[in-house]
Amino acid sequence: MSTSQLVAQHLPFLRRYARALSGSQTAGDAYVTALLETLIADPGTLDRGMDPRVALFRLLTRLWDSVTLNAQADPAAAQVLGERRLGHITPVVRQAFLLVSLEGFSEEEAATILEVDVPTLRHLVEDAGRELAAEIATDVLIIEDEPFIALDLEGLVESLGHRVTGIARTHTEAVELARRKAPGLILADIQLADGSSGLDAVNELIEKVEVPVIFITAYPERFLTGVRPEPAFLIAKPFQPSTVAAVISQALFFERRARPREQRATA
Repeated sequence: MSTSQLVAQHLPFLRRYARALSGSQTAGDAYVTALLETLIADPGTLDRGMDPRVALFRLLTRLWDSVTLNAQADPAAAQVLGERRLGHITPVVRQAFLLVSLEGFSEEEAATILEVDVPTLRHLVEDAGRELAAEIATDVLIIEDEPFIALDLEGLVESLGHRVTGIARTHTEAVELARRKAPGLILADIQLADGSSGLDAVNELIEKVEVPVIFITAYPERFLTGVRPEPAFLIAKPFQPSTVAAVISQALFFERRARPREQRATA
């Protein structure tokens, strides 16, 4: 495939990433234009030894790091809430967050793009969670029957700057805790201590309040086959803390509040 064909295939995603990095489509497109001009002048700057998408984002990120183009936000373009929040995040942390949470790169791919190792990438993603929490700190309900995992999640959530309102081991406990204080985010296992279902508990809770939901489970197939809320995030156990941090930030940052599936279909 020619260089022009590769760029055309990924152009919408490059523009999206550049807009999110720079804060406006005008500024973002200036960086993408610089990328195109660089490739026209010297096609060899695109590393053909790696995945084309990774290579293009790596080159775009290098340009963004090295030059300032149209740095002023477009005054005619009203920024959405998420873009205003991104403006407060440290640049390299912003890059790590967007590559993983917005563009869906794996940790290894994002690390390659930023030219760091995977442990550094994980630290950057966790830093993103903490910096975003300064803007969007919320109350978190954890539904998890394994004590050590529950404590790990509680520590991670609090380290990001959020507040844990309670840890429920059963469907009944989850409903009671949510009744006492409505959560702004739910982290839920699917298989609970008394044989009840975290999926059922979440579906009951979101009938009363729309809230972002992240399922963290050793049984992802039960999420895929059950009646599940939409949208919802899924993380398989065992998990990396940086993955949970990234998904928490993504769920809150993009305000993806879950609703019962049948309600969403008719909305």
